[in-house]
Amino acid sequence: MKIVLATPLYPPEIGGPATYAKLLEEGLPSSGIEVALVKFSEVRHLPKLIRHYAYYRRVLAAVRRADAVLALDPVSVGLPAMWAARKAGKPFVVKIVGDYAWEQGVQRFGVTQYLDEFVTLKQKSVFVRALQEIQRRVANSAALVIVPSPYLKDIVAAWGTLPEKIRVVYNGIDLPAHLPDIKKNEGEFLIVSAGRRVPWKGFEAIERVAREHSNWRVFIASGLSREEALGWMKAADVFVLNSRYEGFPHALIEAMTLGTPVIATNARFHQTLLAQGETGLLVPLGDDAALERALMEIEKHPDAAQKRARAAQKRMDDFSLPHMLESTAYFLKQIV
Repeated sequence: MKIVLATPLYPPEIGGPATYAKLLEEGLPSSGIEVALVKFSEVRHLPKLIRHYAYYRRVLAAVRRADAVLALDPVSVGLPAMWAARKAGKPFVVKIVGDYAWEQGVQRFGVTQYLDEFVTLKQKSVFVRALQEIQRRVANSAALVIVPSPYLKDIVAAWGTLPEKIRVVYNGIDLPAHLPDIKKNEGEFLIVSAGRRVPWKGFEAIERVAREHSNWRVFIASGLSREEALGWMKAADVFVLNSRYEGFPHALIEAMTLGTPVIATNARFHQTLLAQGETGLLVPLGDDAALERALMEIEKHPDAAQKRARAAQKRMDDFSLPHMLESTAYFLKQIV
């Protein structure tokens, strides 16, 4: 079997799709699936619209010599890949790791609702509605939709996609063998978070809470190489994911795999990973006082925090790279 992998990002570019594309390219051949990459980065220098048409032509040329197309997002590569697969008469698969319309709405068009509410309401912005329609059409046209969490399955189903063609495949975590050795300052309590500087990550609240404690230091691992970010996560006294939305909490799972104590908001996508008081601490969304209490608990009782971290580390088998590759290969072979 041969698939065309349409990816918006690829190393040395950073981001989840880049990492995922590289893992599939290297891992699927062992399951009998050859991978032909088509990178959006090769056309990104072109003007808008022209770049998407050029990308469509590249995917079309590749898919004529393949059995199926797997797109790693529903908009930038998903839409042209969908049309290419349709033109070639080949099955189309899309991986969806978030609601792109909501993300753009929050960052650019004044959307203030949480995602669960957003998907149930008609949006005022014509641009947001257009993005919603694109991702809905792409998901509905796919023979198979892959999502990394049960939460995302429900979100995509709310777009109108049939639940029976949505498959949950947890992203595989493949940690580098060697990480930078980050040294803490003596006597400091190091709090680390990671991710893009977007509104829903809640970095400002972490920094605001920490300012009240002279020995607390906050480091936001943003814009770093993956290895450097992981080095900071490993060195931390606690990793905090104060987000109100995650399609897949990749950084949280990495921290848990590294054996770092964790705090996360009690949003649904974190509750599926953390058992309160057993594998980590959960705090209410937007509650600075609760976040501060949780951080103080870890600072005052590091042995208990490490015990929770060890318990969390043992639960990470579902997020192993072999498990992800086997599941992905199984579902891809079913559509041909």
